[in-house]
Amino acid sequence: MNKLFQSPAVAALRGDLSLALRAAAHHGLGEGVCNHFSVALPGQDGLFLLNPRGLIWDEVQADDIVLVDAQGRKLAGRHEVEPTAMFIHAAIHRIAGKHCVLHTHMPYATALTLTDARAPDTTLSQNAMRFHGRLAIDAQYNGLALDSAEGERIARAMGTADIAFLGNHGVVVCGERIDYAYDDLFFLERACQAQVLAQASGRPLMPTGAAMAAKVAAQMQSERLQATLFFEALRRRLG
Repeated sequence: MNKLFQSPAVAALRGDLSLALRAAAHHGLGEGVCNHFSVALPGQDGLFLLNPRGLIWDEVQADDIVLVDAQGRKLAGRHEVEPTAMFIHAAIHRIAGKHCVLHTHMPYATALTLTDARAPDTTLSQNAMRFHGRLAIDAQYNGLALDSAEGERIARAMGTADIAFLGNHGVVVCGERIDYAYDDLFFLERACQAQVLAQASGRPLMPTGAAMAAKVAAQMQSERLQATLFFEALRRRLG
């Protein structure tokens, strides 16, 4: 297993996952040593990489990333893993079939999980429109995910959606690639921030309507080069 962990392909994924974590810290999306990012290993059924327990995201490097199996057991890496990470991420990879899974309690998105809507209005800002038709809402909060049943319930609540808003909790953003998923994570928080600030103004909100939101979502999904360029810029900036 250590040979797989040290292979060039897995080493590259470990580097990208650690970069995503440092970028999230840089953008203020982290919360202490909590929350987790993971990525599945292609061609290795049930195996995925995960950030370690106890490190603040801006200190995570490629060598800190841990290899975990479908049951959440650590297979390689010098750090331990946090229990809720194993249950949530293992279930989403296994049941929802997601490749990259980013779970945060980032402030503005989490703030909207506390409202009766539970999620942003995807017909408001341009940043919000990119997520139109891509969100699931899991309004049932059951406390910490300390068993496989709760992780599996969250995964099933996601269905085929790319993004899940977890009521009274936080968000999960998934993608087929790390750079795509991180781009969505960043702009999701920006969309939620804009909505919270607009609501705080006390003025009526002015949505565009579902047809325009669907058009913008399709435009955004049709070409993801901007996401790759953003991630590479973060690599130059953060190392």
